[in-house]
Amino acid sequence: MLKKNILYEKTFKFSVRIVKLYKYLIDYRKEYVISKQILRSGTSIGANVKEGIVAQSKRDFLSKMYIALKEASETEYWLELLKETGYIDGKMFNSIIEDCKEISKILCATVRTTKERI
Repeated sequence: MLKKNILYEKTFKFSVRIVKLYKYLIDYRKEYVISKQILRSGTSIGANVKEGIVAQSKRDFLSKMYIALKEASETEYWLELLKETGYIDGKMFNSIIEDCKEISKILCATVRTTKERI
């Protein structure tokens, strides 16, 4: 049985939130461009973490965590853009951006620790 991976759990739950945000943007806000960008970057975070869990080496793991971190940064950008353009309100933005920033902090720490061990 695999041990519990908190980062994977957080990124998976975040991906679910991103999919729901995408559906909201498409169905209720009729926004079709930025929504696809945030869907790609926001769900890619967890996908790369999942790949990293089964990495072939520490360097492979580090590469996947770097990619996840870059995707988290991109996702923050799209969230900020959605807020500033009025597609999401401050309450929705604050809730989801905090999750994204928490994931970014964990990924930064993971990258730093992994680099020290290589």
